Amino acid sequence: MMSVCGAVRCRLMQTRSAVRKILQQNRAFCNGSSGGIREKLQAFPGGSVELQKQQESGIAVLTVSNPARMNAFSGCMMLELEQRVNELEIWTEGKAVIVQGAAGNFCSGSDLNAVRAIANPHDGMKMCEFMQNTLTRLLRLPLISVALVEGRALGGGAELTTACDFRLMTSDAVIQFVHKHMGLVPGWGGAARLVGIIGSRNALKLLSGASKVDPDCGKQMGLVDEVLQCRSDEGKALAHAEQWIAPFIKGPAPVIQAIKKVVVSGRELPLDEALKCERSVFGTVWGGPANLEALASKPKHK
Repeated sequence: MMSVCGAVRCRLMQTRSAVRKILQQNRAFCNGSSGGIREKLQAFPGGSVELQKQQESGIAVLTVSNPARMNAFSGCMMLELEQRVNELEIWTEGKAVIVQGAAGNFCSGSDLNAVRAIANPHDGMKMCEFMQNTLTRLLRLPLISVALVEGRALGGGAELTTACDFRLMTSDAVIQFVHKHMGLVPGWGGAARLVGIIGSRNALKLLSGASKVDPDCGKQMGLVDEVLQCRSDEGKALAHAEQWIAPFIKGPAPVIQAIKKVVVSGRELPLDEALKCERSVFGTVWGGPANLEALASKPKHK
């Protein structure tokens, strides 16, 4: 007869196998749907998307860096972002990721040089699809994600903030969906996510008015979770963000990741499927090391 620990290990292996299969299918879908756009994006270099993993804290810092263009995404940066998401999807020791921009600004969307070069509708749609898939995978990571907004987050940069679980702003930062001024609408999934965050009426106001959202306005409408008491040029924002996220990632990585997974399923799946997923994830932590340690210590809940 299989022991309890043996059954737990078996369930854990089965779940990990299922997760790996889903990730492989997700990557295959993204690769198959890109339809040659990768080669065209590769032709537009500049900037980088850097990833630093802090093994001790379980926090990764993803930095969008193209300061000469207010951290706008070049074609190569779009490809790098996808690769960084790939790395985070398989980071078993991770708990959180903080997304920031370099040199005191968050991100100004797409580099116009690349945009002009792929301005035909077919390539535009393929680029849109590529970035939608990448940002959807960012939001679905089994890590708690935080957008650290310093300076300006414009257009696609504003959309990037919505692909994170939380948004923090420095006291002088601005978020602005400027797509209307470009004769466009959000194409990276930002409109759909924005409606989910602040509701359709507020989303319509921000998109149709191309309004500048300051920290107080953002917090009032629910777009911003916290206003950091520092400015973009002080170099203190990342430390403040790490301090802010710390209470939410206290505990073992498997438990934090399990919490994120059940929240994602509850947000995106029909109820019956979400309940099934919740049971499956529950099975990976029940009787696990953190659960057994907690039972042995007889914790008192405060």
